[in-house]
Amino acid sequence: MNAQPAVIHDVGDADFAEQVVERSRQIPVVVDFWAQWCGPCRQLTPALEQATRARAGKVELAKVDTDSNQPLAQRFGIQGIPAVKAFRDGEAVSEFTGALAPAEVERFFDALVPSEADDLAGEGDESSLRRALDLDPRHAQALRELGRILLRRGETDEALALLDRAPGDFVAAGLAARARLAGGELDEAFAAWDEDEPAQALELLQSQIAGEADPDHRNLLRQVMVAIFTELGVDHPLAREHRRRLSAALS
Repeated sequence: MNAQPAVIHDVGDADFAEQVVERSRQIPVVVDFWAQWCGPCRQLTPALEQATRARAGKVELAKVDTDSNQPLAQRFGIQGIPAVKAFRDGEAVSEFTGALAPAEVERFFDALVPSEADDLAGEGDESSLRRALDLDPRHAQALRELGRILLRRGETDEALALLDRAPGDFVAAGLAARARLAGGELDEAFAAWDEDEPAQALELLQSQIAGEADPDHRNLLRQVMVAIFTELGVDHPLAREHRRRLSAALS
């Protein structure tokens, strides 16, 4: 029986078809076209290797030295290095050229295969979410969902500490705003949100924002509504209707 290839390995003209094209029918393979003299290649390699090891068993990294494998580089139209191509099901499905920042490399891999933290976050239970954050303390989905669980349980301080670690995430911002607004007549709106009744939640929030004079509270209510719009999707009819009404209320 042939041994399985390592998670990170060198390939060349002789074994590219087997180790990349055919192997990608079983597991995605990211190919790094590089050369020893290439400074940006040396910058990119650690990020590629880290992203691969974080997804061990789900993706492999094949390294092609273009100086030693010029026909192979020519076959794939490599004109500048570093150049990276991702293969799945025997075909190149995505690529980039140049030394991307580690966060951008992670996004490239995320689009190809989920990380262990992604899988754990997808489980949705508290234990899995906490394990996901142990692996990736800034995992947005895990921060959002664990924050939501804690809010439902009334553990507002811990929920806020988590949600504030996801800057730029509209849903996390909305959940944090909810935590700061919690109590009284808003509980019904938040319960409707939790029970997957966005129409009711948005109507209640619209009523609240129409009668709210405090600009800080109005902004928090707006953030909650934007979070619900985000979950619905930008083109959802309910989101379109309530975005229009919210804009009129705030003008």
